[in-house]
Amino acid sequence: MQLTEITPLADAALPVAAFRAHLRLGTGFADETSQDVALAAYLRAAITVIEARTGKALIARDFRLILPAWRWVDAQALPVAPVSSVAEVALRGPGGGLTPADPARWRLVADTHRPRLVARGAMLPQIPVGGQAEITFTAGFAPDWAGVPADLAQAVMLLAAQYYEARTGAVPPVSEAVSALMARWVPVRVTAGGAGR
Repeated sequence: MQLTEITPLADAALPVAAFRAHLRLGTGFADETSQDVALAAYLRAAITVIEARTGKALIARDFRLILPAWRWVDAQALPVAPVSSVAEVALRGPGGGLTPADPARWRLVADTHRPRLVARGAMLPQIPVGGQAEITFTAGFAPDWAGVPADLAQAVMLLAAQYYEARTGAVPPVSEAVSALMARWVPVRVTAGGAGR
């Protein structure tokens, strides 16, 4: 499995001004934005950690998932949530040719924690021997920061502040407060080792 972020998070989508206010940095000065590049880097680092731990994309962007085989013949879990749309499912043959799969053969089951691509019928489109499936989809809570759930937005601010405070030393571990804010978004495996979906 290979997951690629097609449209990276734009600088303009980062809540730099809100983070500056969270840190209570001075305002009204000619150089008040002089640290914005560094603040954006701390925000990116915090967002990366929180997205990795929760399996959620905070701000919507496009991804591509490449698979050599389906997890189940009739369904495939998507590794990032929440998924708002699947633009395309395509099948690449061993020679490199890419063929879009008929959208009548599959559908998205949207879920906050475990979105899935499922077959409309007995099975998903067959992946050629030696080939792969490529799923292009959009995942994220909202197109901008205002739509990010409040607890995850606060977790980003707290974690980015930790990174800001530790900028001249070792990177601190994720605090209990940040972990508590993320807790309800962390996926829980309840299959006891079975083939749950």
